[in-house]
Amino acid sequence: MIHTLEIQDFLESAQAMSIIDVRSPSEFTAGHIPGACSLPLFDDSERAELGTLYKQVGKQEAVLKGLEFAGVKMQSIATQALALASNQKIAVHCWRGGMRSASVAWLLTQVGLEVFLLKGGYKSYRRYCLEIFNYPRKLYILGGKTGTQKTRLLNELKSKNFNVIDLEALARHRGSAFGYAEDGLQPTQEQFENDLAFQLRLVDSRQALWLEDESRLIGRLRVPDPLWELIRHAQVFVLEWPIEKRIEYLLEDYPLMPEKIRSNLHAIKNRLGHERHDAALKALTEDRYADLCRIVLEYYDRAYSYGLSLRDPNTISYLPADRALEEILRLNPCLSD
Repeated sequence: MIHTLEIQDFLESAQAMSIIDVRSPSEFTAGHIPGACSLPLFDDSERAELGTLYKQVGKQEAVLKGLEFAGVKMQSIATQALALASNQKIAVHCWRGGMRSASVAWLLTQVGLEVFLLKGGYKSYRRYCLEIFNYPRKLYILGGKTGTQKTRLLNELKSKNFNVIDLEALARHRGSAFGYAEDGLQPTQEQFENDLAFQLRLVDSRQALWLEDESRLIGRLRVPDPLWELIRHAQVFVLEWPIEKRIEYLLEDYPLMPEKIRSNLHAIKNRLGHERHDAALKALTEDRYADLCRIVLEYYDRAYSYGLSLRDPNTISYLPADRALEEILRLNPCLSD
């Protein structure tokens, strides 16, 4: 049996089963529904050949060629889907809910699976993401200069059942003076948006959501414009901590990767100024990491202070970093509504 579902019903149903994405590998890599498994009906070269054939010769010839490509894969696709299926149920989608997903859905019913097909395909999920970013919602922002332990506090709030999303974790980048991609590779912009929307949909828009104060860019990824506008106009709680404590925290919490630090220093050379850049490189070469932190923080502190000055002063509150959790809990429940 095949059930064709709209995106919200599809995502709700898919919580209890696997999603298989039958688009080509490159389509999947560019962006996919979080948690989906790639089970392509055509590889990238086959998809390209079919597209050319469709345009130059016609639909019938392209369909026949597609059957030739797919025929040898049918057993493999069915076997893999059976292994992924939960309680004989599985969710399937392609790009637009067209022939690829319909063909695979039919195949899987022949081996006894109940199939849940996404109407409009992955394209409908992308539209859904954009809708989610435009939802009005109450935000509270944790701000503060580099090293004031904003991420740690976010995690503590999450453990207290506050609604929290860690944008840096989704972007796989530590947005700091020593910012880096945690595994050397950030997701695509499209996948970052997919993952973010997937988390936002789980947050009741009537309840407050806590985020860290971010630049528009986290590494090379851009915070979606509607959410960015909400962040810039939300109430922000700025954590304050002495610079010595911040340096101590940075040296303990961040991996010391000299070549990556050297690369980051080169990237901000013009903004640091040649004198500070050379001094920072010298401190790095001599393993004087505390001095290096102090030099770089001078630049990032000024940049953060400038960004803060662009906010409405009435939306800014200051909290001591070492007592921020207690202060926020004291103000609860008004800050969790």
